Amino acid sequence: MSSLVARAQLVGAVAAQYCEDVDKEGRFPSEAVRAMKEARLLSAFIPRAFGGEGADLSEIAEVVSIISQACASAGMTYAMHQIKVSSVISHGDKAEWHQDFMRRISRDQLLVASATTEGGVGGNLRNSICAVERDGDRFTLAKDGCVISYGRDADAILITARSRPDAPASDQVMAVLTKDQYKLELTGVWDAMGMRGTCSDNFKFSAEGDVAQVLPNDFGEIAAKSMLAICHILWSAVWYGIASSAVSRAQSFVRAEARRNPGQTPPGALRVAEAANMLQLMRSNTIAGLSRFADAKLDEDDLGSVGFIVAMNNIKIGASRMVVDIINHALLITGINGYRNNTPYSVGRHMRDALSAQIMISNDRIFGNVANLLLMHRLDPSLAA
Repeated sequence: MSSLVARAQLVGAVAAQYCEDVDKEGRFPSEAVRAMKEARLLSAFIPRAFGGEGADLSEIAEVVSIISQACASAGMTYAMHQIKVSSVISHGDKAEWHQDFMRRISRDQLLVASATTEGGVGGNLRNSICAVERDGDRFTLAKDGCVISYGRDADAILITARSRPDAPASDQVMAVLTKDQYKLELTGVWDAMGMRGTCSDNFKFSAEGDVAQVLPNDFGEIAAKSMLAICHILWSAVWYGIASSAVSRAQSFVRAEARRNPGQTPPGALRVAEAANMLQLMRSNTIAGLSRFADAKLDEDDLGSVGFIVAMNNIKIGASRMVVDIINHALLITGINGYRNNTPYSVGRHMRDALSAQIMISNDRIFGNVANLLLMHRLDPSLAA
C-alpha cells in the first residue's frame, strides 16, 4: 500500500501543476495520465499472475482519492479505467484472450475506456440498440451516440451491445476492442460545466474483432456482480478526494485569518468543524461500501441479493449528495476568496466537478430502482458489520 500511495502522490503532484489548464481548456489531463503510466499505476489492480500488482479495491480507491484531490478529471479517468479493468479481471480471468489482454495492459500500461451508453435508450446502460453481428470467429459492431470519456486518448474500449441482432434490448454482452480494431467518428464535443478534462465526447463507433474478445459472461451478470458496485465505490472515492481538497482550502483560509487576528476565533472556524464532520461521514460511507463489497464477494448469493444492490446504490447516492454540501460549506467559509477562480482558496472548480456526481447515473433513476426493490426487501436494522 505504501508504494502505491507514494506513486499516487507523485502523480497527484503532476496533476496539480496542470489542473487549472485542463479545466480552462477542457483538455485531457495528458501529463497526469503519462505520470500514471510511468508509475505503472494502470495495472495495479490486475492480478500478479497477469503482470499486475494484485492491489485490492481499497488500495485502488485510495489512489483514486489522492489523484482526485489534485485534479478531479485525472482522478475520474483513473477510476473509470480501473472500473473497466475490473470487469476483465472478474469475468475474463479464465479466457485466454482476456488473460493476454491483461498482460498487455500490464506490459504496455494501456488506458482502457468505456462505451456503455448509446443514443436512443435514455441513458439506461442495461439496454442496447446495437448488436454483435457474428460471422464465424469474427464479429462486427456499430454503435451510435456513444459517450466515451477520453475516447480519443484510450488504447482500448470495453463496449456493450445486444448479444445478436434478434436479441432483446436487455440481452447484452461486453466486448474488448483495441485501438487498431475500431474507428471513432466524432459527433458531439464535450463542453461541460465540470469534469471538463474527462473529454466525454460523443462518437459513432464501428469495429471488427474476434469473437474471443467478447467476455464470457452476459453483461447483466457483469454489471450486477462487479461493475456497478466498483463503479459506485470508486466514483465515491473521486468525490471524497474533491471534498477533501475543498475542506483543506477552507481550513487554510481560517488558519490565515487566525494568524492575522491573534486571540480571536475566526468566524469560519465553526463551519470548518461542521465540514470536517461531514467529510468523516462521507469517508465512512465509502469505507462501508468497500467492506460490504468485500464480504459479498465471499458469498455468491449475497453478491446477487437485493440487499447488496440497495446498499451499493445508497453508497453512490450518499456520496454524491454529501460532496456538494461539503464544498458549499467550504465556499461559505472562504467567501469571495473561494468564489473567485484566481485565489489559493478557490473552490469553484471543485463545485463544478462535484455537481456531476448526482447525474452520473442519475440519482433519480437509482432512487426509482431502489424504490421498486424495497417493495420486496426488508431493510436490515442491525449495526453489525
